[in-house]
Amino acid sequence: MAANDPGLAPLAADGEDAKKGGLEEHQGISEESERPVAPDQFDERYETTKWEIWAYYSYYIGNNGLTLFNFAPTAFQNLLSQAAGDSGFLYFAGLNRTINSIVLLSNGISFALQCVVFLIIGSFADFGSWRPNILIALSFVAWGIGFGWLGVHTEDKWRVAVGLYIVGLIAYQTTLTFWTAAFPGLARNTVVLRRKAQELEDQTISREDYDYADSMKRSELSNMAFYIQSLGEVVILATIVGVMFGVNVNASTANNNWGLSVLIAYASGVWILLAVPWFIMEKRRPGQDPGMNIILAGFWQLHRALTQIWQLKQSLFYLIGYFLLGDSLNTTVTVIATLQNTIIEYNTLELTYLLIVGIAAQAAGIYFFWWIQRRYRLSTKVMFNAVAVGIILLDGWGMIGIWTQRFGFHHVWEVWVYQTFYGLFVCPWYSYSQIMISEVTPRGKEFLFFSLFSIIGKTSSFIGPLVSSAIIDATSSGNNSTPFYFLFSLSLASFLFLLFFVDLKKSRIEQAEFLEREQIAKDKLKGSQETI
Repeated sequence: MAANDPGLAPLAADGEDAKKGGLEEHQGISEESERPVAPDQFDERYETTKWEIWAYYSYYIGNNGLTLFNFAPTAFQNLLSQAAGDSGFLYFAGLNRTINSIVLLSNGISFALQCVVFLIIGSFADFGSWRPNILIALSFVAWGIGFGWLGVHTEDKWRVAVGLYIVGLIAYQTTLTFWTAAFPGLARNTVVLRRKAQELEDQTISREDYDYADSMKRSELSNMAFYIQSLGEVVILATIVGVMFGVNVNASTANNNWGLSVLIAYASGVWILLAVPWFIMEKRRPGQDPGMNIILAGFWQLHRALTQIWQLKQSLFYLIGYFLLGDSLNTTVTVIATLQNTIIEYNTLELTYLLIVGIAAQAAGIYFFWWIQRRYRLSTKVMFNAVAVGIILLDGWGMIGIWTQRFGFHHVWEVWVYQTFYGLFVCPWYSYSQIMISEVTPRGKEFLFFSLFSIIGKTSSFIGPLVSSAIIDATSSGNNSTPFYFLFSLSLASFLFLLFFVDLKKSRIEQAEFLEREQIAKDKLKGSQETI
């Protein structure tokens, strides 16, 4: 398997020089030998297979978001709307609030709780071989919530819907994060990377060539997972249309309510079937050796990550930019979704048609971005910046709607155009932002760093909805487009920060130094424990 402590080659015997494999000037050259040592070492038992990769893709097709990220929010907002009636207000969290305000506040509560979950689990997930159990357990929670919606489809149960919505978002986001964190390890255990490692040690390629191959392999797995998931989701949506006709969702409001609950449960069932292959075929690759009690190791690693991240300047810069841009995008999607649901009047059938268009555009968009990157050998950061421009344009579109009713998410035709634009130019964010995280993450620390980035992402998503909710509540006209002032400015500022401050080449150097310092600190701690 790929070494968990890159730059530190496995020791075959106690008599071997422990310095062999250390990085000199971060070019993969050992200090006492001119022979390069690849940053990833391999064990054939854990070599990534074709079927394991396809099982990885299969899980993502199931965890496509239709359950707890698409239909559940619509069902939640639909019940709120019916419960509020003509007044448009409901008493929630100590105040009479608009529907949009309740949705945004619920998002904030959910994201705050997600931070706690990630903080507890993420610090231990890089140790041992128990990590797959985390995803399995969280998936069962998500499926339980999905089937739970079958009992919540009348307006008098809107308070129960609040709970299902909040917990459902937690389950969805945590399963997605711990599934995503596996792709760097899959990429670095492929035959392609093993051959590149051999070429590096044979000095037929440079360390820069190796890093490029590593980056492109990670990009390939992430982008192809997203592309294949999009194609699979279109098929699932097509079958959902048949289910909706069977339920006859257009016959009455009650039928439409029931149809939404049925769709959530149906998509949860599909998710179960597509998740099983990954649970079976994922190789339980050993993580880091804790070198101490695993509980203490988790807290020790978390403490070092939080205190030493200042030495990973590029990782920290990306963390800040990710926080800001993620805040803007998450809130933008929520605001537009509330506007969209109002425009189409929560019609389940029309919502599904919109999703089919959006997901088809998403598949085309991610494949186009990946093709461009591969064809012109562009870096991950260049592709990420292109997505950021799409987010800025999206917020500009919404901001125009503050001043006029002619344009700016006020019409049905705009909803269709939005789904197409969002799929083609914005959805690649969900792949390239994760690839960027893997670019600034030290090897062997994937689950911890992906958890930390998820915490930051969820913290940003906690702040953005609350600010937007406050903006709407403070507007005398109740204009639901007013948050776009804030969102456009935030997107532009975060893009400029990322453009000028994040340098991935510097990041690789900082990661190597970080790992070397950590190994020294771990050896000292182990030595002190043995002395005691």
